[in-house]
Amino acid sequence: MKKKFNLYTGLSFLMFLTLITSCTTDPDSPGTEYMPDMYRSPAIETYVDYGEIRGRENTELKTKQSARLTPKYTIPYTGTDSAHVQMMLPNKRKAGAAWQESHGLFGWDLASESGYESARLDTINPLTMTPENAANILKNGEQLYASMCMHCHGEKGDGNGTMIQSGAYGDLGVVPAYKSLDTLSEGKIFHSIYYGKGYMGAHGSLLNKKEIWTLVHYVRQFQREGYGKFEDVAETESNQETAE
Repeated sequence: MKKKFNLYTGLSFLMFLTLITSCTTDPDSPGTEYMPDMYRSPAIETYVDYGEIRGRENTELKTKQSARLTPKYTIPYTGTDSAHVQMMLPNKRKAGAAWQESHGLFGWDLASESGYESARLDTINPLTMTPENAANILKNGEQLYASMCMHCHGEKGDGNGTMIQSGAYGDLGVVPAYKSLDTLSEGKIFHSIYYGKGYMGAHGSLLNKKEIWTLVHYVRQFQREGYGKFEDVAETESNQETAE
């Protein structure tokens, strides 16, 4: 009985010491960790700096990128709607190799010749606008335009944005009004935004394809009066039928 008592006393004292040594006054410290693999993932975590972990510095790893890019030609999952998936697939009409130098498209999948001219054949925006979604598309387009385009192209698409007015671009700061570009096909407008054109930089790394096609719709309303206003068209057709 005495031996059992001594055993229990010894184990209790050992547990007490363990608890005491696990405590720390540092509020950011987890204390002594037992079996860390049970609750810390041994897998590579995307945005962790593995060059410095728990006060230990590894100079070799500090110079290496921990956030890896996806393999070339990887297509992100965009749902199961076939039309949406088709719209989000990689571009068939690529920018020319010269864009690597002129627009900083290093590492991009480019062609020997620019696909800008052939983009005139893409006359239909794959993001179909209907009376049901027109207001939502133009609202989203307005938000994208305000953050990505307005500073140069202007609130009204007249090429007189705040950056141009400030003279920041000097003699290079000439942006054509959208009205003067109303003959451009949907594909050419998309190509210009995605890969960049002239002094405008590429936006393909900032916006996905759906967002750029949304911008194409928004730009069209500067070029074509009544664009996206399906209720006006329906009202006109109704009036014509009444007159007949």
